[in-house]
Amino acid sequence: MATYVLIPGADGRAWYWHLVLPELHRRGHDGITVDLPQDESAGLAEYTDTVVRAIGDAPGPADELVLVAQSLAGFIAPLVCDRLPVDQLILVNAMVPKPGETAGDWWANTGQADARAAFAVEQGRDPDAEFDVLVDFFHDVPQEVTVAAMEQGEAGPSEAVFTQPWPLTAWPDVPTRFLQGRDDRFFPLDFQRRNAEERLGIAVEEVPGGHLLALSHPAELADRITP
Repeated sequence: MATYVLIPGADGRAWYWHLVLPELHRRGHDGITVDLPQDESAGLAEYTDTVVRAIGDAPGPADELVLVAQSLAGFIAPLVCDRLPVDQLILVNAMVPKPGETAGDWWANTGQADARAAFAVEQGRDPDAEFDVLVDFFHDVPQEVTVAAMEQGEAGPSEAVFTQPWPLTAWPDVPTRFLQGRDDRFFPLDFQRRNAEERLGIAVEEVPGGHLLALSHPAELADRITP
């Protein structure tokens, strides 16, 4: 049995994983979902503390502790690995930081905007279109789940998370996998292949779906993160 610590992306709410959690239970594993701070003064340390506390509050030891990091949580999960013994880190459509890089600088440093525009052209969409959460994030999410997500109201990361340099000097010495949705319009597959190779020296594992895999393909995601 493993315990999967499910860390959300920029939205920061545990709700993002609500369809994955029962899938983990059906496969005989435990899951911990985390609500990240909704506080403009909270930075990387406070986000990390929140995840560490959630793990510490979990009942009983597990055979294996696995962190699953969605999108922006790629900046947070490695910091947790620096604080606690973690058996595996699984990145999902994630941002991979370099030492000293801020999440705000990551976009230009990696060329995300150009990659997103190029993928839009490839798919026959307008490369100059403004970001639209329904088009860019929810295009493959079932309608009823999209409606429920919109009913959650606004949430998001603090400014501090985007302005503080990533404090580690190297990626933690933890076995790391990188799952990437082949239809992710925000972080296209080829873009993420390059990031994973250049920044981590690993290959991405291509999976079906867009940026919000936990909402669009929860069962398939659970299959890929469990043994």
